[in-house]
Amino acid sequence: MSGLKSTAAMLSRRRMTQNYLVIWVDGKIDENNDDCRNTLVQLRAVISDVNVCTTPEQCVEFLNEIDDGKAFIISSGARGQTLVNDIHGIPKVDAIYIFCDNKECHESWSKDWSKIRGVFTSIKSICESLKKVAHECDHDSIPMSFVPKQIVEEGAIGSDKNNLDRLPPSYMYSIIFKDIILEINDDDSKSMDTLVKFCQKQNISETQINEFKCEYHSKSAFWWYTKEIFLYGMLNRGLRSLDMETMCKLGFFIRSLHLQLKQLHQEQSASFQTAFTVYRGQGLSQPDFQNLFDSKGGLLSFNNFLSTSKTPFTYFVSLSVYMNI
Repeated sequence: MSGLKSTAAMLSRRRMTQNYLVIWVDGKIDENNDDCRNTLVQLRAVISDVNVCTTPEQCVEFLNEIDDGKAFIISSGARGQTLVNDIHGIPKVDAIYIFCDNKECHESWSKDWSKIRGVFTSIKSICESLKKVAHECDHDSIPMSFVPKQIVEEGAIGSDKNNLDRLPPSYMYSIIFKDIILEINDDDSKSMDTLVKFCQKQNISETQINEFKCEYHSKSAFWWYTKEIFLYGMLNRGLRSLDMETMCKLGFFIRSLHLQLKQLHQEQSASFQTAFTVYRGQGLSQPDFQNLFDSKGGLLSFNNFLSTSKTPFTYFVSLSVYMNI
């Protein structure tokens, strides 16, 4: 069945196409059961990569096999206490949900663990929460490259090889990729077919794939970028990890989005005679925050598309995400 992977299949899979995945742990999961299938359909409508384990041991083994993405764990009440004790300290585990029939039975012990988002009796409520944590994960996964002030000043004088060697590799790779991808002028229809085949191999929802393929030209690239389907997460992860296969498959869309934003800037720039400030909040790890502090007066580069606001706001990120409390 699409979306349901056996333990053997899961363990052979290492590559993630989004910044996160879901692991559902329950000893009573039966893929032939209508309720189980319906639950998986609802989960995959939010996050395409949903995996199933029947024991805590399988879950831990799977977590050790995946790459640097984040995992959202849904555990049955019966497996909950044992599983949470085993996985709570694993950095890849971002959020844990207890899914059971008796909420009161598990609320007391679950409050002792900071990564548990709550005890739920409805999969719909879990899906609503998953939308939020997935968005937060994508938002905070956008990487930054820091170019210290000294290198910027020395670079203005001359392109000394030592200065180039001190530039962050991710910064240089993203600049090279941008130059290449914007020069390519390929056939959108052929590129779309290639992307569709790629998405099907990643078990992306057929409904989302067909919607994107059939209606792509009727909507703007910016509209698709902000729509809650697989596209945003896949693009975000591809650019974050500099995954050349994913970025090339999405190349036609990246180019279209870039050109649309460039056109909008040209159309609107005449309306703004003076510079103005925009705001963006993002969670940072302690090493990245230190790099940001040390690079004051230098350059800050994002190899991704950014959303900002003209209104200041407070952005709070739980320390448990970065310190594994």
